[in-house]
Amino acid sequence: MNTNPSSSPKRARQALGIRLRDLRKEAGLTGRQLAMVTGQHYTRISKIENGVQTPTDQDIQEWCRACSADDLVPDLVASLRAVESAYLEYRRQSRAGMKRVLGAHTLQRYDQTSFFRIYEHNVIPGLFQTAEYSAAMLSFWIKFLGTPNDVEEAVGVRMERQKVLYRSGKRFAVLLEEQALRTWFGTAEIQAGQLGRLLELMSLTNVYLGIIPLMTHRVGVPSAGFWILDDALVALETPTASIEVTQPSEIQLYARMFEVLKGSALHGREARALIVKALGELND
Repeated sequence: MNTNPSSSPKRARQALGIRLRDLRKEAGLTGRQLAMVTGQHYTRISKIENGVQTPTDQDIQEWCRACSADDLVPDLVASLRAVESAYLEYRRQSRAGMKRVLGAHTLQRYDQTSFFRIYEHNVIPGLFQTAEYSAAMLSFWIKFLGTPNDVEEAVGVRMERQKVLYRSGKRFAVLLEEQALRTWFGTAEIQAGQLGRLLELMSLTNVYLGIIPLMTHRVGVPSAGFWILDDALVALETPTASIEVTQPSEIQLYARMFEVLKGSALHGREARALIVKALGELND
């Protein structure tokens, strides 16, 4: 994925224009006919379809109404939001330190979310991290991105967010690849403390923790970790960007992938045994 801040919105705008053009053609309308129905100049229709101009919410609503496709308004408006802010660049956020690199993971967003579905393939998710594990991981990113060293404040922000685990009305379904249990950040002592923390959190009644074993048959393998916050947002992270997916149809696909992965996961006593095994091997 190209992380150029101008190229991503441009591609998103072009993709939205193509969807709107296809919608118009499926409805059997010419550009001039659509312009007449929606009260616009036909050149503006062309500019929107070619990704030269960004439509407004009202444009999309009128476009869909003219094409008898009102049911597509939520998806297309979500695409419009992606055009307005395709994703947030880590480098821009981190100029003031890693404590500002939050992406979708803000206290406000967590307060608004009731159901967290989290999949990680090689790292323990932030809500489950110990302070020591978080500090070791953030220290790498501070050096890698060349940001101010504010590791203590950044860890403090992340520990504050963990209070959401103990609030009523919050549910957490977390899937980890077994590799996440075996990826070290820092020393063996830090890793041991982190695995012990996982065992503690498994006892919470609002937490489901599933672990997908290594060397097991499976029907699906995602390309990256992802967080589904209710049915409103999917958050992903790359080495340089925090990506937010808000299109309802795409969110549904991530939810389907989560269920596919859950089918390969062990939970309860079997998941605990995998953690205990990894913990024991730290001393070998």
